[in-house]
Amino acid sequence: MAFSPALIVYQLLTRLLEPLAPRLLDARVRKGKEDPARVDERLGQPGMARPDGPLIWIHGVSVGEALSILPLAERIRKDRPDVTVLVTTGTVTSAQVLASRLPRGVIHQFAPVDAPSAVAAFLDYWRPHVGVFVESELWPNLLTTAQKRGVPLALVSARITDKTAQGWRKAPGMARALMNGFSHVWPQDQDSADRLTALGPGRRSGQPEAVRRAPAL
Repeated sequence: MAFSPALIVYQLLTRLLEPLAPRLLDARVRKGKEDPARVDERLGQPGMARPDGPLIWIHGVSVGEALSILPLAERIRKDRPDVTVLVTTGTVTSAQVLASRLPRGVIHQFAPVDAPSAVAAFLDYWRPHVGVFVESELWPNLLTTAQKRGVPLALVSARITDKTAQGWRKAPGMARALMNGFSHVWPQDQDSADRLTALGPGRRSGQPEAVRRAPAL
């Protein structure tokens, strides 16, 4: 992983601020932005038992990404019925939309907040064999911790606007460190491909089959 002072600062700040996470989540519950029955999932505490066997983790943030995940989850289950698919999202609405649409063998959890202990607890419990991120969900602690644990990562349907790219250019080392953690990147369009190339991602492929076959499950 590439050295990045900005990434180190981010990790230190999130570690220092993590004790405030429960209070901030409680405030979000009061505003209807978190599910009160499942808010502990945001701290990395599981809401259900992990099934035995291999597990593929697919992460998106909101409703649009959640819906785009379903065909991929269905295909994985069709090709590999022995594999559990864990879908994580970050919004109450996305969880509600998925509740009645998840195929058999696909489970949902809320993604942990991007704080070191919450991320570690999440990964310790679920032990994913592969991580697939949808569009532009680049949370530094989540990505770097998964990388350090040897979880193969892919970024699919990657989308990055010019405004977002300009923001990442202010911390090029951090962007490069995160993007180089993906073994496969599939952009949505040529503009996104060009911006991602400028940020310095690793290998790219035009064959989504590689995502499904990347690990030895």
